Amino acid sequence: MQLAVFNSVDRADVIGVLRPCLDIQRWVEQIADARPFNGMDSLLGFARETAEPFTPAEVAAALAHHPRIGERPQAQTTEAAMSRSEQAGVDPGDDGVAAALAEGNRSYEEKFGRVFLIRAAGRSATEILASLQERLAHTPEEEDNIVAGQLREIALLRLANVISEEEVSA
Repeated sequence: MQLAVFNSVDRADVIGVLRPCLDIQRWVEQIADARPFNGMDSLLGFARETAEPFTPAEVAAALAHHPRIGERPQAQTTEAAMSRSEQAGVDPGDDGVAAALAEGNRSYEEKFGRVFLIRAAGRSATEILASLQERLAHTPEEEDNIVAGQLREIALLRLANVISEEEVSA
């Protein structure tokens, strides 16, 4: 969607575009209500500011929609398509890495009570696995901050991919 269209369409339509980027109601509504934006920098800057901080309840709600790293969601939703694209660097055919990710995911979920979340876009399976193993040593408090940061990165990346770079003239 072009930014000019994003700025002018009905609020419900904008919310529908934003929700797959990050399913946090407050974030989606604040961005929708702050329109119009005069460029991608102002949109992304506002989205970043609005995403800090997330409450624990918001993080939990958003994580409910994220698949495990290494598992490809099969749903035909926009969010599932985004996840499949973002995890392109994780080759499910690499049995060694796939098994290590599955084991790491189980360990992470046992320790922290939620799925392991990382901005997978642009990262190889080996990099993701190394980060997973490193993060298993964190405290819950350290991990809370990291997860919120990863959610912000994912949301901004998705938003930038959904809205065109075309600038709106003043």
